[in-house]
Amino acid sequence: MYKLPVSVLVVVHTAQLEVLLLERSSRPGYWQSVTGSLDRLDEPLETAAAREVMEETGIDPSGGRLARWNAVYRFEIYAQWRHRFAPGTLYNTEHVFGLAVRERRAVKLAPREHVAYEWLAWDRAAARCFSWSNRDAIHMLGERAVLA
Repeated sequence: MYKLPVSVLVVVHTAQLEVLLLERSSRPGYWQSVTGSLDRLDEPLETAAAREVMEETGIDPSGGRLARWNAVYRFEIYAQWRHRFAPGTLYNTEHVFGLAVRERRAVKLAPREHVAYEWLAWDRAAARCFSWSNRDAIHMLGERAVLA
């Protein structure tokens, strides 16, 4: 079964703007926020975001505030990951969410996906991300805090 080229990116963060990053098991040194594809085309984006947070971190999103940031990125799928998608699929559309939690939470990693996690100040987290869309989303978090 092929992955759908529609995904969510969830920036999990504390009130102090510490951001949770996960290190990919398939790509050591690649750090990212929670991400994942929709399971089916009619799956609500909010449902996919909450599901991915729970699957990848063990954090129950109902204990925080999950919000859609009304940011959408379209990017080319890296060649090494295209085999996961239907033949001819070159682009993915990613919808950005934030999950605000009061304080750092213990994380239970999905070992097939991630090998480590860190809570970092938002600017350090953005600098560590390999993905430009993830970096931009975390910068939005910092900008929102300055404007608040």
